[in-house]
Amino acid sequence: MNLICFSHLRWNFVYQRPQHLMSRFSRGYTTFFIEECIYSEEEDGFSSNLTEDRVSVIIPHLKGNSLDKREENGRVEKIIEKLFAEHQIKDYIFWYYTPMALDFTQNFEPQLTIYDCMDELSAFKFAPPTLKILEQQLFKKADIVFTGGNSLFEAKKNQHPNIHAFPSSIDKEHFSKARFNLKEYTDQQSIAHPRLGFYGVIDERFDIDLIKEVADLKPDWQLILIGPVVKINPDTLPQNKNIHYLGGKTYNELPSYLGGWDIALIPFAINESTKYISPTKTPEYLAAGKPVISAPITDVVNPYGKNGLVHIVENADDFVKAAEAELNTIDKSKWLEKVDE
Repeated sequence: MNLICFSHLRWNFVYQRPQHLMSRFSRGYTTFFIEECIYSEEEDGFSSNLTEDRVSVIIPHLKGNSLDKREENGRVEKIIEKLFAEHQIKDYIFWYYTPMALDFTQNFEPQLTIYDCMDELSAFKFAPPTLKILEQQLFKKADIVFTGGNSLFEAKKNQHPNIHAFPSSIDKEHFSKARFNLKEYTDQQSIAHPRLGFYGVIDERFDIDLIKEVADLKPDWQLILIGPVVKINPDTLPQNKNIHYLGGKTYNELPSYLGGWDIALIPFAINESTKYISPTKTPEYLAAGKPVISAPITDVVNPYGKNGLVHIVENADDFVKAAEAELNTIDKSKWLEKVDE
């Protein structure tokens, strides 16, 4: 059986839910991960790359940049047909991360259609205006729907008869490596302690003002930010001497960076784009044995905040108090025992 995944995220962008799941599915299915199309000077077609987990990453490419979206979708549909013909794909499952892929897959007949609603994409910056309409069509077409967190499930649960809350899990063994003395990478080695770190995409969800306020209040604390800057102007990011932008890192590198921090951060702004997010980094940080300070994101408050595993703060003053408490707590064994349990 073939599993065909349509994603708005690129395989090599940030290793997260789609990569975790498709790498698992590839053990039992011939798995194709189809990214959004790119434009090139070549004739319409696709490039293919086989990952070490035997997932075929497919990038459709179109010659030139069409202004007619309907015509463009028709061309992408022909590229998918070509892929099917070359690989003799007859029995297949469709797994959607983006409703936008419906525009070029309406004429296919999968044996099963799955919508993994990872985020409320319509709330993200630059979201296409047709996204909500296409999502409603996908709800009608899907045999089963999953949501990337409990708050998103509560928002969507009445829109499909077979919908399930499916919060992202983590590779606990991978991140628990951070508890041991891993060799640090050179760009972090020279940064003084205490270190308060974040990794993830730095975009419209990130609370730039909070980071600036904390850096101003505590110039001796070092704030380490790891990840690509997208959809926002990098010039708007604060440039304090105690804020360190280390850029994007690979999934395999993250435990080494995380292991060198004193506290891990989830500094998200509270806005429409963060209303339903369920940050996978929360359990990743905890698996690393690191204290966590987070904004009041619903899926972090419940269960992590309510269970006393994570500090929930609403402003820079609360942030500083929580961090000071952690930095002055030497014995974290009882907390860590509760985290592991």
